[in-house]
Amino acid sequence: MSLKLYVGGLSFETTDAELRTLFEQAGTVESATVITDRFSGRSKGFGFVEMSTDAEARQAITELNGKTLGERTIAVEEARPPSEGRGGPRGGSGGRGRW
Repeated sequence: MSLKLYVGGLSFETTDAELRTLFEQAGTVESATVITDRFSGRSKGFGFVEMSTDAEARQAITELNGKTLGERTIAVEEARPPSEGRGGPRGGSGGRGRW
């Protein structure tokens, strides 16, 4: 089972391929994606990487958190699932909890 990692502090010029190459130092990369703004296409400065095993993901966190990529110090941590209530369905009263 793969573990998804959050990678913050990316340069706006970092590509998916550069992110993949960096994380391949820690193991097999299932996917590497730099998140971009849907309107401008510009990087938002963070991305996600999926490693093929939990052990490789933990190794990537240990080895790459605080490293430099493109003259920027990156932060690597286990990705958290989106929290409920952010962008989710709302109640009929504007989401204030009243029915």
